[in-house]
Amino acid sequence: MARAFGGPNKYIQRAGEIDKLAAYLAPLGKRALVLIDRVLFDALSERIGKSCGDSLDIRFERFGGECCTSEIERVRKVAIEHGSDILVGVGGGKTADTAKIVAIDTGARIVIAPTIASTDAPCSAIAVRYTEHGVYEEALRLPRNPDAVVVVSALVAAAPARFLVAGIGDALSTWFEARSNIESRTDNYVAGGFPATEAGMAIARHCQDVLTRDAVKAKIAVEAGLLTPAVENIIEANTLLSGLGFENCGCSAAHGIHDGLTVLEEVHGYFHGEKVAFGTLCLLMLENRDRAEIEAMIRFSAAASDCRPNWRTSASSMTSPPRSAAWRKPPAGPATSSMPRRSPLPYRPCATRSWRSTPFHAASTDRREASHDRQKAARHDHRRKRRHRSGNRTRLLGCRLSPASDRPPIRTDRGDGASEHARGRRRRP
Repeated sequence: MARAFGGPNKYIQRAGEIDKLAAYLAPLGKRALVLIDRVLFDALSERIGKSCGDSLDIRFERFGGECCTSEIERVRKVAIEHGSDILVGVGGGKTADTAKIVAIDTGARIVIAPTIASTDAPCSAIAVRYTEHGVYEEALRLPRNPDAVVVVSALVAAAPARFLVAGIGDALSTWFEARSNIESRTDNYVAGGFPATEAGMAIARHCQDVLTRDAVKAKIAVEAGLLTPAVENIIEANTLLSGLGFENCGCSAAHGIHDGLTVLEEVHGYFHGEKVAFGTLCLLMLENRDRAEIEAMIRFSAAASDCRPNWRTSASSMTSPPRSAAWRKPPAGPATSSMPRRSPLPYRPCATRSWRSTPFHAASTDRREASHDRQKAARHDHRRKRRHRSGNRTRLLGCRLSPASDRPPIRTDRGDGASEHARGRRRRP
């Protein structure tokens, strides 16, 4: 049976590799256009310029923020004007996709240097184009993969933990979507579409194993500002294993649900991986997978994002306010909020944008309330069982067991002729 496998020419992952970027660019060409994420532009442009020196003709360009048609055309004009034979994308997934599309259009070589591990875009020959407002348009299958992927793990670990957890959510879909395509005999994305190779399936499966083993440890380490072996493993799983897994096995409903969610303005504040993680749980439900597997993935998602799943969410509370610039402000007025207390995407207004305000996070008050509700239900159940047992005894005796206060007084005579009234049963002599 025919089969095909694709991937980047080189993959390098090391803490300070950004300072050695010139060593990977020199064999590929002489004139490089470096597209850098706007948040990191000032710091990294100077750092890369010093490392390259005079060995390359480098032009730095600030990424506009969205991989859309207008941004692609703008970067293409800059590349043609500069005569670039290397396109370097430094930043997140949309920066990488823009650099890949422009490089293919201009015939330049491709080098991707991810600074966050929030998606599996860097290693693949797939680029997703959106509208200027972030709505999904199409996924482009490019004729070749990047020539080199240089992951600066120190920068990845220094980024907010939410980026790493979003990448875990994106990588979580890799094995489940691969399994769907294998069972349905769907082709992968390599060279127009081929059946998955054994290597591709093994990589997708191992990606799942690495996530379940190291995801929680990596999140804790990144929140503490540490670069540990668990963090390195998760960076590799999010970037390399997930990228090879999805390209060589294909995507299915998890990413399809993500693409549909981009139409909704309310979810534009959430990362790609966060929406894909939700789509993965929907995929397991759509395929009617074993309940134990679904619950295990819900627990994993809750543990990786430091929250407890809310099983009592009602359909009426499945709303979340739009994440505009005003969402960072604390709510005005009384402490109580008009928003539902329980939400499938537990949004809480806070003073600063932190991991505590991301999807899949539940406030600790909800945990205390849930514990109180369980205790209350247990007491109620205990009282109900006691009443039930008492009713059974009444039916067996065939009479009504009334308290002593309901029975009439009984006259008793003492030995001295006096009498007294007593309630209750007559004492035996």
